[in-house]
Amino acid sequence: MLFDSHAHLNDEKFDEDREELILSLKEKGVDLVVNPGADMESSKTGMELADKYDFIYSAVGVHPHDVEGMTEKDINTLKKWARENEKVVAIGEIGLDYYYDLSPREDQKKWFIRQIELANELGLPFIVHDRDAHQDTFDIIKKYKAPETGCVLHCFSGSLELAREYIKMGCYISIPGTVTFKNNRKTVQVAREIPLEWLFIETDSPYMAPTPYRGKRNDPSLVKFVAEKIAFEKGISYEEVCQATKENAKKFFGIK
Repeated sequence: MLFDSHAHLNDEKFDEDREELILSLKEKGVDLVVNPGADMESSKTGMELADKYDFIYSAVGVHPHDVEGMTEKDINTLKKWARENEKVVAIGEIGLDYYYDLSPREDQKKWFIRQIELANELGLPFIVHDRDAHQDTFDIIKKYKAPETGCVLHCFSGSLELAREYIKMGCYISIPGTVTFKNNRKTVQVAREIPLEWLFIETDSPYMAPTPYRGKRNDPSLVKFVAEKIAFEKGISYEEVCQATKENAKKFFGIK
């Protein structure tokens, strides 16, 4: 019943057991996974993974860490991949990261905007990475997102007030394993107060494993702990959270 809306199964941390892990996911209750790109190479290998497994879909895009040196040629390549491969369901992950600042901030903003424009042109939703850049991320999305284009804030780390403002723009909020971390009151509040119809669940595998696996390699089967935490906070059933977040993400990504 589970849909992990954001996992990097082509990450090198899965090199030793990738196929075995992927083949075990359905028996562990994971029906669907979206595998976003972080740069041109991982966008390509993510597509190859989606082509190999029927329940995995991909997104193509360049993460803010890797936009320095990005060119219009890369945009054209992303456009070609998205148009030619029906398993590509979004542009992403794209956005801003002022925590590590691995690319100059002006480059980050330039290519974030350009990739939103690409999503608008293709009629695809986009997946947003925002770390310590809440205001600039919000302002860019508000200015450049087309009304009909879907947007999800992956691994949402902002406030409840910010989440509500995103929902007003028609953006979804994706809850990661950090919601299970002790003293993470902000994400817990968002999970509790934001209506279920605006929520996705994700792992961001292999990163940010939920309690009780914190510090270990994450994988899509652990997304159940996110669903359990949301169910507990909302006072509803686990099954209701699984079904709703799955249907939300399927609709968003255009998966039948």
